[in-house]
Amino acid sequence: MVAKTFYGFEEILAKELQLLGAQEIKPGNRMVSFVGDLGFLYKANLSLRTALKILKPIHTGRVANEEALYQLFYDFTWADYLDVDSKFIIDSVVHGSIFTHSQFASQKAKDGLVDQFRDRHNQRPNVDLNRPDLRINLHIQEDFFTISLDSSGASLHHRGYRTATNIAPLNEVLAAGLIQLSGWNGNTDFLDPMCGSGTLVIEAAMFACNIPANINRKLFAFEKWTDWDADLFEKIQESQLKKIINPSIQIKGSDKSPSAIEKALVNIKNTNLNDFVIIEKKDFFQLEKENTEPLHLITNPPYGERLDGDINVLYQGIGDAFKQSFPNTQAWIISSNMEAIKCIGLRPSRKIKLFNGKLETKLMYYPIYKGTKRFHKLNKE
Repeated sequence: MVAKTFYGFEEILAKELQLLGAQEIKPGNRMVSFVGDLGFLYKANLSLRTALKILKPIHTGRVANEEALYQLFYDFTWADYLDVDSKFIIDSVVHGSIFTHSQFASQKAKDGLVDQFRDRHNQRPNVDLNRPDLRINLHIQEDFFTISLDSSGASLHHRGYRTATNIAPLNEVLAAGLIQLSGWNGNTDFLDPMCGSGTLVIEAAMFACNIPANINRKLFAFEKWTDWDADLFEKIQESQLKKIINPSIQIKGSDKSPSAIEKALVNIKNTNLNDFVIIEKKDFFQLEKENTEPLHLITNPPYGERLDGDINVLYQGIGDAFKQSFPNTQAWIISSNMEAIKCIGLRPSRKIKLFNGKLETKLMYYPIYKGTKRFHKLNKE
């Protein structure tokens, strides 16, 4: 199988797969390949936090041109996967000089598939863009093709809990990846001081409680497959739910916007996490760390595209708040505005290149010590 992910998440997805019990794990470019049985396919869709899709390759080889692609789909044993009454869709990704348009490749492949059924049964399955029974994935790199079944359907960032969103909400898979990249393991308090509709705090709580990432999701594509095993899926689900724990930490989100707080509370209720997440209406610049214990802070501040006012002033304020109000804190910020980042006035210990949608961003780490860095080092000696 192949798990698709975002740029920069390949290693943490590989680690997730290892912990889940996958075999023959091989990270690639925005993907990780692995081996598992049908039950593991269910488990991967249900539990992986940093996967966008789980694909099951069913045929690979070489294809020289568009006519060969048509013949490839005409000759393949589609009867194993769908019948004349089925609805399907073909998603294509093409790279190279032979095939240059993914939509054209999808069209040729579709023609081959439906002509096979028409010639054999005088009937054909129909394409359905919205609710197909089978979602077929075609990947062509130069002349090498892979035909896969998409076991997930809609992207796995559609967790099923987020019914209320703010402007430009953080993708759930991206949020889960930021948490893992930051090294947080759920044993210190967590804060997002600009929480918006609550995605980071919800993903943090699900991670800390070991709640399967997609437990609230209504449908996976594999539920429409010919080999769908509802009893097996129920057993996998029950097994994963038994691993949920109750962490003795505080997970908190705050925002100055009343509408953001309202949306965050709705989403937290949808995930049944009211007992694990505290949401407060507070301006970041009026917040103070409540105790001397270690704190893990991750936030996704505005990048400037939609902000009224001076973005540099905002980022300078973030830096001042870190220095004055958040001692003993591991602070992480994701932003695409590299000029504004400089106004924080602190040198990041780490910079990790990522993408938020099409925007190139950096995840920046600012360790805030109890005193100055020099004082901290003297104490350690």
